Amino acid sequence: MAEHIDAILRNWPYDPETLSVRMVKASGGRTVLQMRVDLGLLQLETTGRPDGAHPGGYQTYFDYLIARAMEAGEPFSLSEVDCREIDREFVQFYHRRLCWLRLQEYRRAAADAEHTLGLMDFCRLHTDDLEWLMSHEQYRPYVLMHRVQAQALAELEASQPDAAIACIDQGLEELREFFRRYASDEEFEEDDIVARLRDFRDTLREQFDPRFALQRQLEEAIAAEEYERAAAIRDELARLDKRGRR
Repeated sequence: MAEHIDAILRNWPYDPETLSVRMVKASGGRTVLQMRVDLGLLQLETTGRPDGAHPGGYQTYFDYLIARAMEAGEPFSLSEVDCREIDREFVQFYHRRLCWLRLQEYRRAAADAEHTLGLMDFCRLHTDDLEWLMSHEQYRPYVLMHRVQAQALAELEASQPDAAIACIDQGLEELREFFRRYASDEEFEEDDIVARLRDFRDTLREQFDPRFALQRQLEEAIAAEEYERAAAIRDELARLDKRGRR
């Protein structure tokens, strides 16, 4: 059998303007993910660790670390080898998370993001290497954003807009805690990811919560000194409140 992948690359050209991802059948009847990159392609398993490895007999290196930490008891410290393997696992789960988001497999994307966040938490507890730790912690807001967006979109697919909004609120609180630990509340308020999640939440509220949209219209009417319009909006809000109490 040919060991090159010329035919695959020829029939699936690289497009630098988009993330090209697909699911294909592999040996043994399993389904794998493929991501086209400029120098070829990445192939990732859909369950367990994306490279299909079982470190120490476990599904992921994170699972392996948890087992070792439980066996060793406190204190447990990460070795240089551990840090290298953790770096690899972060990258692998990042690529698969992007694939799931591109394919709109939101619950699977959220699960992979949660794996990364849990591994980040483990690292924070078990290393004294601040420089190495921050090389990953700096990406926590980005991973959080992916998890929140994926969770919210999954809830929307299930026709649960209130749950979607609650996911965003929870994510924003986690982001606030991150900025309190490493920066400040002021930087939290100015952060682009925070703004994007708030905009996403407000869009959902405007679409699914008639009171939220009316409240915004009321604020705009008052600011423009359009008092008759403001009075009409207040009447509509009162009618909604009365209807909700029935």
